[in-house]
This record gives sequence, C-alpha cells and structure tokens, in this order.
Amino acid sequence: MTTQTSLWQPHGDRVQPTSFEYQRADSWDEAVELLQIWQGEAKIIAGGQSLVPMMNLRLTQPAALIDINGIGDQGGPRIEGSAQAPVLVIPALTRHATVLTSPVIAEHASLLQHAVHLVGNVRVRNRGTIGGSVAHADPTGEIPCSVLALGGAVRMQSPRGVRDVPVTEFFRTYLTTAAEDDEVVTEIRLPSSAGEPWAFDEVTQRFSDFATVAVAVQTRAGQPTVVLGGVADRPLQVADDLVGGVDARDEAALDSAAGAVADSVNPEGDVHAGADYRRRLVRVLVRRTLTTALAPQDKGVGA
Repeated sequence: MTTQTSLWQPHGDRVQPTSFEYQRADSWDEAVELLQIWQGEAKIIAGGQSLVPMMNLRLTQPAALIDINGIGDQGGPRIEGSAQAPVLVIPALTRHATVLTSPVIAEHASLLQHAVHLVGNVRVRNRGTIGGSVAHADPTGEIPCSVLALGGAVRMQSPRGVRDVPVTEFFRTYLTTAAEDDEVVTEIRLPSSAGEPWAFDEVTQRFSDFATVAVAVQTRAGQPTVVLGGVADRPLQVADDLVGGVDARDEAALDSAAGAVADSVNPEGDVHAGADYRRRLVRVLVRRTLTTALAPQDKGVGA
C-alpha cells in the first residue's frame, strides 16, 4: 500500500480544526484498508466542500483524513447493462462540473444535471464530487434529493467486498447513511431515464445557499416519483398514492395532490424558515413541478 502521512496541527487562532493525521490512498482497496485501521475515527475527503467547513466549526473532529483524490474519476460517467435496461454509472469522484458537461448524464439523468446547476457556486462545483454529496447526505442538498427521485443504488466497498444499497434505503437521518465505518462510496448507479419527463424546483434565501425546500420529480411511464428536500431529517420520497395518476390538465387534481403532499409532511422550524412556511412552499413547488413533469407538451423538459 502506498500512502502519504503527515500531521495537521493548529497554530493559534489561524487554523480552526483540531489536530488530525492526513493520509492519501491511491486505490479503493487502500482507502478501505485505512478506514479499517482507523476504526471509525477517520473521514474520507475528496472535494471537502462540506467536510472542511464542518471541521472548521469543530462540528466533526476526525482523528485522520483519508484523501482519495489519487484514485481519479475512473473514466467518468458511463452506461452499463443491456439496451433494454441501461444503467448510468457515475464514479464517486466525478466532480459536479463534470456532471454539468457530461453528454451521458444529459441523456440518461437530465434531472440530476439540472439540479447540479443549483449546487453552491463555481468553486464548489469544480471541487465537489457526486459521491461526496451523496455520502454527506444533507437533507436539503440538491444531489441527494435528485438521486432518490431517479432511483437506483449506491455502490460501496469494504473489507467484506462490494455491495449495492438501494437509494431508498441509503439515507437514514441527518448526515447519516447506511454506510458502515469501514465502507466507502465508489459509484452511484441509476437506471436510465432517457426521454422521461422530469422537473426540479427550489426556494433559497440567497444565491448558492442550500434549499429551504426543494422538490424533484422524475416520471417513468407517466408515473411521477416526487422527492422533497428540506422538510425532514433526510430526502423524503412522497407516497405514490398521493401523486399517482394525476393529470396535469386537471387543475383541481393538481391542487388536491399538492395539498395532500403538504399535509403529509411535518417539517421542523429553524432560523431559516418556520414549519408552516415550509409546508406552504411544498404545496407551491409540488404543484409547479408536477405540472411541468406531467404536461404532455413538455415531455423531456424540466423546470
């Protein structure tokens, strides 16, 4: 195993994180071995756009950082599987900026590509990675919300081998996933949604902020999957019976579905927005995104 090791020490008030050891892994096997050695006390770092601010605030204090940038993006996004059931494979180290320019993602996961346009700013999109965003599991993040709407699985590697966890089971609670301490996310695997209508909308307080409320809609065979961000401790998939069978030309049905979804959530209020305001946003955004995704004339075009 080839690793680089050094110790990051704070110097007065100029560095906010606590001391940690830095190690570099050049393969997934090395990353897994290092996670096993540190027994839950290490964090994986790639883009660091979420982890480093948390360390600066001392919300997390890992004993070590394992840098996986040496692994690379492994050829970038690609299609696997049969022509009848193509699967979009996005390596975990794919940068957000690559997602924005990938013709493969444009064709097979347009919802995700659109949502990434709303992530942070240019610096964040140049450094942040798709795997890091999914593993971070911020319940207001555009990427977890979109990935859940698209379906598929998160592939992880550990000393026990490789396993795929359905995205519906991956997000557990605030910043917590199904990944074990010795597992690292290696790929995001999504069923192709080529040609299927979708929509995404959100409300933020300021440009580049996380969403106060976000709504992602991905349809398959005319049936929408609706996912909400910012209303629970994880991205929240709406029950199919609340939105299934809605006709975009039926204004009353759209109003009823949007109201039912809003009534089904129980968001917490915080310094950014109260619970009632979040529910009102859910009602407005669900109606808007369902109208876009289900309108026949807008097939394949998102909000």
